[in-house]
Amino acid sequence: MTVIAIVSASHCRGDEVVAEVRDRTAAKIVTDEHLAAVAAGASGLEPEKILRAFSAKTSVFNAFTREKERAAAYLRLALAEALAEDRLIITGFAGLLAPRRISHVLRVCLVAETRFRAALLAREDGLAEKEALKLLHKDDEDARAFVSLALNQKDPWAAGLYDIVLPMDKTEVSAAAALITENAAKPVLAVTESSRAAVKDFLLAARVEVALCCEGHMVDVFARDGVITLTINKNVLMLQRLTEELKRIVEKVPGVRQVETTVGKDFYKADVYLRINFELPAKVLLVDDEREFVQTLSERLLLRDMGSAVVYDGESALEMVSEEEPEVMILDLKMPGIDGIEVLRRVKKTHPKIEVIILTGHGTEADREVCMKLGAFAYLQKPVDIDQLSATLRAANDKIRRQKEARG
Repeated sequence: MTVIAIVSASHCRGDEVVAEVRDRTAAKIVTDEHLAAVAAGASGLEPEKILRAFSAKTSVFNAFTREKERAAAYLRLALAEALAEDRLIITGFAGLLAPRRISHVLRVCLVAETRFRAALLAREDGLAEKEALKLLHKDDEDARAFVSLALNQKDPWAAGLYDIVLPMDKTEVSAAAALITENAAKPVLAVTESSRAAVKDFLLAARVEVALCCEGHMVDVFARDGVITLTINKNVLMLQRLTEELKRIVEKVPGVRQVETTVGKDFYKADVYLRINFELPAKVLLVDDEREFVQTLSERLLLRDMGSAVVYDGESALEMVSEEEPEVMILDLKMPGIDGIEVLRRVKKTHPKIEVIILTGHGTEADREVCMKLGAFAYLQKPVDIDQLSATLRAANDKIRRQKEARG
């Protein structure tokens, strides 16, 4: 049976359409949440972090961790594995990750005018129209972010992405389900040897992409009959060395017969290719009210390939912790408002896995004892030698990695 991939704008009665298509076809429903759970199991990332690939909000640390891109890679792998079955209804944006070469996938989009959606949302949740429109705007921003990341597209509802686009403000649920089911049964969408081969290629490409991600590399991957083509889209100072490293990684993936590399259209732009080094801390939050000092410190860490974000007071630090989940915090003690000891106390209570390095120019021996009892990883005095601080950061990062590995 044809695989049906249904993408619905929020509040377009998508759940009702999917339920009726399922009743008509007896197909298995695969949701974005299900695929995210599978991807999380393979990647070690939490399902919520996988789903953030669907979100317009990008972490301030993403330039260093590339978690969004890694999440999308594991999501592709989860989808490719799911496509081993035929009788499926894939709901959500993940279905768009299936290449066009897989010809037995029917891609359906359910959309509607914004005012129709807002009225439906307002009626369902008892919201004012203005609030409903605000929520819809966020949903659409997330949709745009996902297709931009995964498909390099700007419009999630562009007709070219789909085989069928249904205006749900003008189409009844039963009529939409009937039209989808009727089209899914057409011979042109039947499963063929070539479409099964395309699924096999997609699965191999996804496995290669994940293998590269695990080594810190982000390149475009295409597979056909065991031949892998890697496209490098950012400038590389030593291209030959990079291609040799990529080939070494990819050749180990089962099913790969040959590896080819090429450069993409963006290769000659200013952006420089950077490999992610998982042995270095990439989610460091610097908290200090001495702006010039902390900005300089951030720049010096960046020169050592350590990614950091900066805030200038305790309240901002606590907000950042709740929103961005840094792994290591470098924290000053004497700050206006909430001081460093109180920040440390709250962080260790709510996010005990964050390692906190105290860096202060005004602390006492009594402060040091309090901080270590509260769970600080280290207590350093200003001015600090950058090599000593770097070594302390590496040690904190090593502890975090060991704890992650112990958790499985």
